[in-house]
Amino acid sequence: MSHELTLQEIDQFRSDFDNSRNQVVSRAAMRSGVLEASFNPAVTNRLNDVFSVEVETDNVTNQMQSGRCWLFATLNTLRHDFGKKYKAKNFTLSQAYNFFWDKIERANIFYDAIIDSADKPLEDRTVKAYMNFAGSDGGQWAMAASLVKKYGVVPTNAMPESFNTNHTSGLADALARKERKDALVLRKLVQEGKTDEVEKKRKEFLSEIYRMTAIAVGEPPKAFDLEYRDDDKKLHLDKDLTPVEFFNKYWDVNFEDYVCLTNAPDHEYGKLYSLPFEDNVNGGIPITFLNVPIEYLKDAAIKQLKDGESVWFGNDVLKEMDRKTGYLDTELYKTDELFDVDTYMTKAERLATGEGEVSHAMTLVGVDLDNGEIRKWKVENSWSEKSGRKGYFTMSDKWFDEFVYEVVVRKEFLTEDQKKLAESKPTPLPAWDSLA
Repeated sequence: MSHELTLQEIDQFRSDFDNSRNQVVSRAAMRSGVLEASFNPAVTNRLNDVFSVEVETDNVTNQMQSGRCWLFATLNTLRHDFGKKYKAKNFTLSQAYNFFWDKIERANIFYDAIIDSADKPLEDRTVKAYMNFAGSDGGQWAMAASLVKKYGVVPTNAMPESFNTNHTSGLADALARKERKDALVLRKLVQEGKTDEVEKKRKEFLSEIYRMTAIAVGEPPKAFDLEYRDDDKKLHLDKDLTPVEFFNKYWDVNFEDYVCLTNAPDHEYGKLYSLPFEDNVNGGIPITFLNVPIEYLKDAAIKQLKDGESVWFGNDVLKEMDRKTGYLDTELYKTDELFDVDTYMTKAERLATGEGEVSHAMTLVGVDLDNGEIRKWKVENSWSEKSGRKGYFTMSDKWFDEFVYEVVVRKEFLTEDQKKLAESKPTPLPAWDSLA
């Protein structure tokens, strides 16, 4: 079915628009922008920065122009643990270090996927998804956990940020172009039955990926000296640590003790799902989600916060957010009132249509409770101290309902039924699923 617009219809549109109300709001929107013209100042009265439960935190980090939020949020939870345990406020971990290994591991898993799917045409939906995600920066908690488990961590001064870790698009584009070209070569070799040549080429390509990444961001250290002053001004020095030794010695963290609870109402509740397409480390921690109603995400997150541990969470931060003030509230912008339209969709409908997605990862570091009722949440972002209140955001509980999709919590905070489900065999989701 096709419909061609007629001039008569256009004339009717003009007539419909021609009233004083539309002229007034049009002037406001054209002058200050849609969001400023629809900003709701009433929100500021209820989103203060006082919380009844808070985890001790440090200065915020800055991911700059990169898609590494998932990695920042994970390392933030670890550095807070270190600062609390060793009285070392504002201790930071190198995101560049784990970023390096993510690029190498992703290339390895990409080549494996290309080899395994070489019998499918390039137009195949799965093959196209692999190609589209070549060189990607985005990620999930399990991806960061896999990198830390295999490669450990290092302090920021052992591998500082560089231009290409702060601004990742240049390297990402180069790696994507390289991997896609390599994919054509590998597919051809597989299709010609040249098995020995396939493995030889794969190793050659991985060496080239290593070279490209090392040129762009520097080589990661094999060992380093840990040196810091604690909050009592006492100097600490631990020499010649490998990154894995550092992690195992200074943290008592078992990533297997954690689970990602998700609230995806377009999927069946009470089921464990996996995203094998997004796994970044062969032999690493698989990406899984236990899908449950939203109240279980809140309950587990509050228990973990009360226990003194911050919470990694995945969300759709670009919805109803003011970067300058750090407000996250479903009534922050009255755009429907501005345009006199109704765009409301349920969470399930937003996921199903692509309007909703997990676009960002941050850290829950506090909650404000009044006789058990949630008033608001404290959020640590990774957008520098110039956003929000010195980098911290305040989130309404309604925003949590609508735009929070994942929380990573210790399994001890689940119900007994959920603990059993977390150990069940997951249902794999395709690369084009709404949770991908």
